[in-house]
Amino acid sequence: MTPAAITALRHKDLLGIADLAADEISLVLDTAEAMKEIGSRPIKKVPALRGKTIVNLFFEPSTRTRTSFEIAEKRLSADTLNIAISSSSVVKGETLADTALNLEAMNPDMIVLRHSSSGACHLLARICRSAIINAGDGMHEHPTQALLDAFTIRERKKRLAGLKVAIVGDLLHSRVLRSNIHLLTKMGAEVWVCGPPTLIPTEIRRFGVRATSVVEEAVRDADVIMLLRIQLERMEGAFFPSLREYFNVFGMTEKRLELASPDVMIMHPGPMNRGVEIASEVADGPYSVILDQVHNGVAVRMAVLYLLAGGSEHEAAA
Repeated sequence: MTPAAITALRHKDLLGIADLAADEISLVLDTAEAMKEIGSRPIKKVPALRGKTIVNLFFEPSTRTRTSFEIAEKRLSADTLNIAISSSSVVKGETLADTALNLEAMNPDMIVLRHSSSGACHLLARICRSAIINAGDGMHEHPTQALLDAFTIRERKKRLAGLKVAIVGDLLHSRVLRSNIHLLTKMGAEVWVCGPPTLIPTEIRRFGVRATSVVEEAVRDADVIMLLRIQLERMEGAFFPSLREYFNVFGMTEKRLELASPDVMIMHPGPMNRGVEIASEVADGPYSVILDQVHNGVAVRMAVLYLLAGGSEHEAAA
């Protein structure tokens, strides 16, 4: 007898993919399918979160994540508050905990947090009654990015299990990498990671992935190639000779693309450095689903917000 499908997430917060079971990941992806249909309607709004208040608290710059969370919240009819850190009491020395507790005193239902410190969202989850959603914390995790990546792959490939996914780039500093490794391995994909030896975490293989510094080996017969941004702002010291040298050795070109599966998907979480991680003709080419990732981010974040608010998959598009 197969176990009954779950209808709700098991935790009040979304702090990382590491905390989710495979059936919870499937629930989010299935719910996102219903949410995506809402975006194609003439009136792109449902009353699912009417009366709920959501605070977007971003301590780091963001275009795609912040915008798609705000659109997702508005499409679900939630009341949304965006905190501008540059004009908040943080610039006067207020701590993250005190900022969160002061916001908590106003009874929001959810706080979406992006912060440069790994584990910042875990701190808020311990001290706040509000549901905390991790929108990226330091070099730790970025769970909604991994979920939207998985949704995009499953939408095109109809499955995750058995696919070869090659992740190429700055592995050492990437929270997107960590969330995607947790998700893809849980869902049965074969994950290869590739980058300069100086940017490969020393114990990466214990997470069930295959690691190489030869990009041709990583992308050979790959069903999905995901490029990661070189995060110069997190680097102290020289990890490779130059950006030009990085592109020559690891950049995704049309020539290297020929080694992959004929129907390969090219992905990038953004922002892209054209001519560093990826050639423009690849980024804009027929195999690229980079803008599909952005488009699907709204539906996936709608699903996360809805499920954490207590909704179920079967009511999602009502």
